[in-house]
Amino acid sequence: MPFSDNKLTVRSPADLVTAVPYLLGFRPSDGSIVVIASRDRRIVFAARSDLPTPSTPASQPVDLAANLIPVVRRQQPITDLMIVGYGDTDHLDPALRTVGEAFTASGIPVRELLRVTGTRVFNLDCDNPACCPPQGTPFDPTASLIAVQATAAGLVALPDRAAVAARSAPVDGAARDGIRDATRAAATRLKTVSAAGSTGVDEAGAQAVRDALRQHDGGKRLTDDEVAWLTLLLKRPSVRDLAVDLTEPNDRHVTLWADVTRRAEEALVPAPATLLAVTAWRCGDGALAAMAADRALQVDPAYGLAGLLRQALHAGLPPSVFEQAIATDRTNPSGQ
Repeated sequence: MPFSDNKLTVRSPADLVTAVPYLLGFRPSDGSIVVIASRDRRIVFAARSDLPTPSTPASQPVDLAANLIPVVRRQQPITDLMIVGYGDTDHLDPALRTVGEAFTASGIPVRELLRVTGTRVFNLDCDNPACCPPQGTPFDPTASLIAVQATAAGLVALPDRAAVAARSAPVDGAARDGIRDATRAAATRLKTVSAAGSTGVDEAGAQAVRDALRQHDGGKRLTDDEVAWLTLLLKRPSVRDLAVDLTEPNDRHVTLWADVTRRAEEALVPAPATLLAVTAWRCGDGALAAMAADRALQVDPAYGLAGLLRQALHAGLPPSVFEQAIATDRTNPSGQ
């Protein structure tokens, strides 16, 4: 995840590991590795991956580094790297050292190689007990100034990746029944509008998008009828593209598209899920953006814009490439 504006002041390894959940948007679980690139002591990129399990071949950490190195290189210019692993020493330390050595051999210096076990952080490259005691340095994320800075900056650290995925998970029960009925009624309404030609559908779509954004900005949640009508109209690439253009990179609009994605009928999920991915990406929330794009592609593996976004996120590209992706997608004959 690239960062255009750092808002956290990191002065120690304890500060760094406290900041990681806010940089990612969630707290990494044991078995995770987080690579943090900096430029002149300013964090510009962070990425998380799963470390190989102890039972996997010894070559797996090398393969992991081979995948991460080109992603980090795309963030150039960078001056150094910090690597943080989560879990117990026997599993993590050899893998972390292998990954660190691979980055160093590639010409990217590693400034910190850290392991987090519970509430203690260990520096694998320092054996000075005065600054890096062998029992680790305790840290308390809840009492840290980093947590205060992050909260003030509007950064959120969800408990885990599952909590991020839940933001775009479908509703069920009575909520699902209600949206299903509303979508049937909206489909009948759309047939009437379509009979007048595509111009009328585009005009209805533009109105629905503007109404949704205005209502949500005013603190009003969309009704089932409004969600159903909006999601049917978003199937048209022209309406979805207008929504992309009108949506702003703020938490309100992330919340809007997350809500619409959760409530949309399954076949209608790709467009709002992609809008959620775009908006989250613009806000710097790479984890949510990737999961939302995946949600769109689960329903429609050929959905063009979601695929472009997923490729960009995997490559570690910044949102500044988005306009180029949009231009490419809008000339796609598939219309998606």
